[in-house]
Amino acid sequence: MKYRNLGNSGLKISELSFGSWVTFVNQLKEKEAMECMSYAYERGVNFFDNAEAYASGESEVLMGNIFNKLRWDRDTYIVSSKVFWGGELPTQRGLSKKHIHDACNAALKRLRVDYLDLFFCHRPDPETPIGETVYAMNDLMLQGKILYWGTSEWSSKEIKEAFKYAEKFNLRGPSMEQPQYNLLFRDRFEKEYKNIFKKYKIGSTIWSPLASGLLTGKYNEGVPNKSRFKVKGYEWLSDTMDEIDFNKIKKINNLAKKIGIKSSQLAIIWCLKNINVSSVILGASKLSQLKENLNSLKSYDLITDEIMNEINKY
Repeated sequence: MKYRNLGNSGLKISELSFGSWVTFVNQLKEKEAMECMSYAYERGVNFFDNAEAYASGESEVLMGNIFNKLRWDRDTYIVSSKVFWGGELPTQRGLSKKHIHDACNAALKRLRVDYLDLFFCHRPDPETPIGETVYAMNDLMLQGKILYWGTSEWSSKEIKEAFKYAEKFNLRGPSMEQPQYNLLFRDRFEKEYKNIFKKYKIGSTIWSPLASGLLTGKYNEGVPNKSRFKVKGYEWLSDTMDEIDFNKIKKINNLAKKIGIKSSQLAIIWCLKNINVSSVILGASKLSQLKENLNSLKSYDLITDEIMNEINKY
């Protein structure tokens, strides 16, 4: 495992990380989740990603129970949470100072930690002034409850506004953005965020490097019943199927076979080749998937500039 700085911060984050979205509680119970977390940690993964919205908070409860049982030294791992969807009531949603405050304290209890390394605004909130959100995050940093804050799926305009406000009042702007980034969904990361990365030097912890499994090639003949596309509450993932170029996926699969690696491994390495990627968040519904994805690093040097150029033509 290699480590990269999270943007222009001094925080060293593993190139590959492990997230709980969809899988924890829905597909992985405590025993299986602990096996995956232990396996990842033993192989150098130091970042574990979570959110208040995942399984309505139960994902964080599950991860917190595992932290408690494994008893890793707190200075050996990074854990995140995200704030936006905390409940159905008006005060339980969005990025108001109140909800940010309440969500952070609730996440600390669920995860059984004294502080969060990373705290993300899970989505932009058009009903809350960005300045209020920036202030709220800085208050949490001053209280020692979070170390770095960031955004997820914010527009470049919104990120710029957050920095503008932070600079005006001598506050800390976001240290990272967490967008979807993969071979099928790449325009926002590479085009819209291009100047953001250049000007503000923020890091990125990208999600869905395999496009929810589409880049493994296993959905070419249809979606199996046990896939995340069929998990209750995540049916909206199926809506993206209409946008997918399966001919492109087949080309990627054929190239991976030619190189002698899995399609999933090729897709993960492709993400890592982007210098603006700090960490690629892996998800897995079983340990064998996680093992295969972590083994991507062994093939990193096989993906030459020539192969990258070929992929980018698809």
